[in-house]
Amino acid sequence: MSSTEEPLTTATVAADDGSGGEGGGEAGTEASAETGREAIVRAARRAFTLRPYAEVTMRGIAADAGVSPSLIVKRFGSKEALFNTVADFRAAADELFAAAPAVLGRHLVLTMVGLRDRFRGDPLLRVVFSLGIEDERTLLRERFREQVTDRLAARLTGPDAQLRAELIAGQLLGLGATLSLHRPDGAGSHAGPERLADLYAPGLQRLIDGP
Repeated sequence: MSSTEEPLTTATVAADDGSGGEGGGEAGTEASAETGREAIVRAARRAFTLRPYAEVTMRGIAADAGVSPSLIVKRFGSKEALFNTVADFRAAADELFAAAPAVLGRHLVLTMVGLRDRFRGDPLLRVVFSLGIEDERTLLRERFREQVTDRLAARLTGPDAQLRAELIAGQLLGLGATLSLHRPDGAGSHAGPERLADLYAPGLQRLIDGP
């Protein structure tokens, strides 16, 4: 992967340490450090899914996240490493699939809503913005298929497991898109997780159970 961005070195980190970075640099609390990391990841998700890799800069991500560029280098090392963090769905998949198949449909809905609240954004939806883009962002689609769709298909029994897994993944993306589209005043924003699960989970469960 390549970039025209001016490189940020260890010397840059040392020079910029504590000068407007997150939480006053190393003196910040553990809680503020984690908040800063989440802000960086959120900003990187927006940047990498909406623009070609070569056009994304660490300084642009830093400005969006409200931290110093040196802090991103300190936390992630390089733009490529940050991209690989964005293109990793395993943590979300671990939580989404942590239920027995008989109750997985409801668990998927409740977990999706919980992850959205926790991370202030959808854990899967960024893959949609990579559609049709033939550059490094194709890795988003490849990782999503491997870490989410194929992993789910391996848990399903009966015929058409791969197709059912793809349809379930599509419905999860649809749920995230709907909640995002109608926020903050849509009905979904005011419905509790249990009510969303009451309405949305039965369709998912039918696909999980199969014919």
